[in-house]
Amino acid sequence: MSRSRESIHSRSVPVLRWSMLAAMAVGLLGGCAHSYGPGGLPAGASSAQAVAQLGPPTGRYALPSGGQRLEFARGPYGKHTYMLDFDAGDRLLQVEQVLTEAKFLQLRIGMTADEVLSTIGHPSETRYLSRQQHRLWSYRYDTPFCIWYQVSIDTSGKVAELGHNSDPMCENDFFPF
Repeated sequence: MSRSRESIHSRSVPVLRWSMLAAMAVGLLGGCAHSYGPGGLPAGASSAQAVAQLGPPTGRYALPSGGQRLEFARGPYGKHTYMLDFDAGDRLLQVEQVLTEAKFLQLRIGMTADEVLSTIGHPSETRYLSRQQHRLWSYRYDTPFCIWYQVSIDTSGKVAELGHNSDPMCENDFFPF
C-alpha cells in the first residue's frame, strides 16, 4: 500500500511543477504586445504591419524577385519559425512555418550557411565542434519523437553534414523534477 502511494506521489510532483511552469508562462505571455503567429495578417499586408503584429524579425533575407523574406522565430525552445515573403512593393505574398521535415529535406550538402538561414531560419542552439572545426546548428521542432535536426557548417561556410539526432532535453537529468 505504501509503495503505491509513493509512486502516485512521485508522479504528481512533476505534474504540479509543470502546471506551475505553464501558469507562469501564460502569465508572461499575457503581457506581450505582439502575437505568437502571423495569423490574421491579410495577403498584401506590409512588412511594417507584420512587424507591428509580430515584433522585430529575427532575420531578413533578400529574395531573387527583389522582395524580402522576414524570419520570426517563435515558440518554446524555438520550435516554430515563420517566414513571411514580401514582393518588391512590400506586399505580403506568403506565410510559412518552416521548421518541418519537408523543409529539412530541401537542405543539401554544399549549401551555404546563408541558404540554410533563408530556408529554415536561425537555429535553437549553436555550438562549435573543435575536432571537426565545424559549427553545429540544432533546430528543435514539433515532432512526437525526442529528436532535433542538426546542420554542420564547415570552415568554408558550407553544409558538411545534415541529419537528426537525439535532443538532449530528453535526457533524464535535464529536468531535475
